[in-house]
Amino acid sequence: MPSNTRDELKLVADTDELIKACEELKKGEFIAVDTEFHRESTFWPKLCLIQAATLEFDCLIDPLSPNIDLAPFLDLMADTSRVKVFHAARQDMEIFTKLIGTPPAPIFDSQVAAMACGLGDSVSYENLVSQLLKARVDKSSQFTDWQRRPLTEKQLDYARGDVTHLRHCYVKLKAKLEKLGRMGWIEEETEILVNPDTYDTNPKNAWKRMKIRKPRKDYLALIASVSEWREKLAQELDKPRSRILKDDAVQEIAQQKPIDVNAMERLRAVPKGFAKSKHGQTLLEAINAAIADPDAYAPEIPKRPTNTQPPGAVGDLLKVLLKHVSEEADVAPRLIANAADIERIACDVEPDVQAMRGWRREVFGNLAIKLKQGKIAIAISDTGVKVFDV
Repeated sequence: MPSNTRDELKLVADTDELIKACEELKKGEFIAVDTEFHRESTFWPKLCLIQAATLEFDCLIDPLSPNIDLAPFLDLMADTSRVKVFHAARQDMEIFTKLIGTPPAPIFDSQVAAMACGLGDSVSYENLVSQLLKARVDKSSQFTDWQRRPLTEKQLDYARGDVTHLRHCYVKLKAKLEKLGRMGWIEEETEILVNPDTYDTNPKNAWKRMKIRKPRKDYLALIASVSEWREKLAQELDKPRSRILKDDAVQEIAQQKPIDVNAMERLRAVPKGFAKSKHGQTLLEAINAAIADPDAYAPEIPKRPTNTQPPGAVGDLLKVLLKHVSEEADVAPRLIANAADIERIACDVEPDVQAMRGWRREVFGNLAIKLKQGKIAIAISDTGVKVFDV
C-alpha cells in the first residue's frame, strides 16, 4: 500500500496494491487525476504514470509494471457517481477514453474553472497553484523521460504534486463557482470533453482535421481518401500522422491529383522515394479510387456564407464589447467567445455559434446583437468603457 508520507513515497506496481489503493480512493467524493505520457514518436499516447488523489489519500500508479492490471482504477474512472478533477483535461481524457472505451464523466477541469473565476485565460497549473494556494510547483522534472525505470524520487515527488495541489485547487474553485452561481457554466464548457466524438479516431472522419481550401467535389474526394489512408496507416504502425505524410502533402495531392509514381515524385511535399515504396503504392491506390469515383468519397461540407467579411469595423466593436463584458463578469474573454465566434456574429444575423447559446448569450450574445442593430452603443468614460442604450 502506498504511503502518504514523503519518506515512504513509492509506486503502486502490482494489482493487489492497486486494489487496496482504489478502496481508499473510493472513500473520496472526487478524485484529482493527472498522467505522465509520451507520444512524440507514436500515434497513441503511451501512458507512463497515473497520479490520483482525494482529500485524504493520494497514490502514484505505474501502468508500465508487468505485474499490474489497471482494471480496478479504470472502473473507478468510469464510475459516473464520482467527479474526476483534471487540469487542462483534453489529453488525459483522450488517454482514458481509449482505455475505458468512453470518456470519464462527470469531470471538472480546473483550467476552465479558473477562466470562469477570472484567474486568467488558459492559466497554467503552476500559476493556478500560485494564485490559489500561494504555493510553488517545481516543474524541473516535467520533461524528463517517464518511460525509464526506476523513476527518481524527484520525478515521483513532482508527479505527486500535480494532484496533491490540484485537490485543494478544486475545493477553492468549486466554492467560488458555487458562490458566483457559475457551476452551470463549467458543465456547459466540459460537455465537449465528455463527448465521445471529441476523441473520434475513425479513419473515415480524418478529413475533418484538414483545412478545406476548395468546395470542389474532386478536391474533397482526395482530401477524404488520402486522409483516411494516412489515418489507417498511422494507427496500424503507431506513428504520428506527420511521420506518415504531412498535411501539406495531403493538400498538394488533393490539388495536383498524381495518378502514378512519376507524377507523385514531382510533388514538393511528398518525400523523395516515397511513391516507390510499399506504402506509396497503397497511397496511389487511394488516390486513383477517389479520382475514379469522387461522389463515393467526397464528404458533404456546410456551405460557406456568401458574405464572409464583416462590414466595416463591426468585428472590432464586438471585440471591445467582449473585453468589456468579460471584465464586468470577471471571466476570461476566450471562455465567452473566440475569434471565429466574433467573425460569425459580425457576418450573420443569427449565427449558430457557442457564444450565442446558454449563459454566454446572457452575458455577451444578446448585447452583441443589440450592438449590431444599433440599439446600444459603446463610449469611453472616466472609468473606462461604457455601454448604454441608444
